[in-house]
Amino acid sequence: MESVVSFNVQIWVGLREGYSTIVYPIDDVRKICDEYVNEIGDCVTITPTEFRYVGGGEAGVIVGYINYPRFPRTEEEITKRALDLAERLREGLGQIRVSVTTPEKTYMLEENNSPNT
Repeated sequence: MESVVSFNVQIWVGLREGYSTIVYPIDDVRKICDEYVNEIGDCVTITPTEFRYVGGGEAGVIVGYINYPRFPRTEEEITKRALDLAERLREGLGQIRVSVTTPEKTYMLEENNSPNT
């Protein structure tokens, strides 16, 4: 049995493009994640979720990273990889904002030219 210090990071991303009516299918998330993990040799989880907020809601996903004992990494490396993938998801899904959570911090990646940032 192998073990490492537990550490997990989640990427929270909606499937509706910005404030439009365009909604991406979860297969687009899979494609972006597949390209990323195949490029760097990695593994993530994809969990469907739903965001509810004032005045509405939207479908989304939680993309997860863990410190996997077979291929242990530092917390910094896992966080960096999650932030890199989050930016790809933000761009690929036309998101204005994407959140990345660690056990101690929440990051918010934003579109540079968003009128609402």
